[in-house]
Amino acid sequence: MQDALPAFVLNSEAPSRTVMNETPSTPEQDATAGPASDEQLMLFFSQGSADAFTELFSRHKQPLFGFFRRRVLDPAHAEELTQETFLAILCASSRYQPRALFRTYLYAIGFKILHAHRRKAAFRATFLGNAPAFHEPAARGSADISRSLIPPTAKCCCANSSN
Repeated sequence: MQDALPAFVLNSEAPSRTVMNETPSTPEQDATAGPASDEQLMLFFSQGSADAFTELFSRHKQPLFGFFRRRVLDPAHAEELTQETFLAILCASSRYQPRALFRTYLYAIGFKILHAHRRKAAFRATFLGNAPAFHEPAARGSADISRSLIPPTAKCCCANSSN
């Protein structure tokens, strides 16, 4: 009787089947034969392996872009924030220590970059008068509220003080 195929196949490769007479593999063989974990890849990258970063980037670029896309309306801003996050990973690779999952590390950096982006946008809208053409979902109304707190007679700190 033939084994039934799994209901959901995510990749086109069939799962490898073991032969009954085959000797079992050791954990060391499994670690070298299988794909490396994200934490191992980040450690390899911190030691100078460019291929490790390429693999990390290919694994996480779409999910991270989706993370930003759900929080920012403009896809160009989401792409820019994704690039900034990976640039921060590049710059901080020498300080990486695997205390948690790499995904946790990646999204913590992404969240901090998103927070900085929103803070800069709120500053520009409040003090420079550059109102964005659209409102971000999480920051909806925040710039309008802060503008209403400034009296209309107050001068902007960036304005020319020759008056």
